[in-house]
Amino acid sequence: MENKNVTNHLANERTFLAWVRTSIGIMAFGFVVVKFSLFVKQLSLLLGKEHIIHQKGYSAIMGIVLVVVGSITSILAYIRYRITEKQINNDAYRSSSLLISILIAFIFVISIFLTIYLIDSTN
Repeated sequence: MENKNVTNHLANERTFLAWVRTSIGIMAFGFVVVKFSLFVKQLSLLLGKEHIIHQKGYSAIMGIVLVVVGSITSILAYIRYRITEKQINNDAYRSSSLLISILIAFIFVISIFLTIYLIDSTN
């Protein structure tokens, strides 16, 4: 039996894989933020200049939050993929921008925190 919605299912899979790439990118960025923070701390200790890096630890916290959000994004992407798959099979597809809205709101909030952190660290 031929499925008349093959192209829709393939598009759904491509969208899901794009979300997976996005979540991996978010997690990788978080990992880099944490590791770079540790690298700068080690470098400052080697140079004997402890004041090079702030001891507040915001970088590590932001990096961990980014990794967690990347993980949550992948879970939400899978849930959205399954919902869309069922809707395609039932010929009842309804678009939803909830995942996109959540991710954009998170990116905006993180960008505000990073801007404040960078302004604070230059003083």
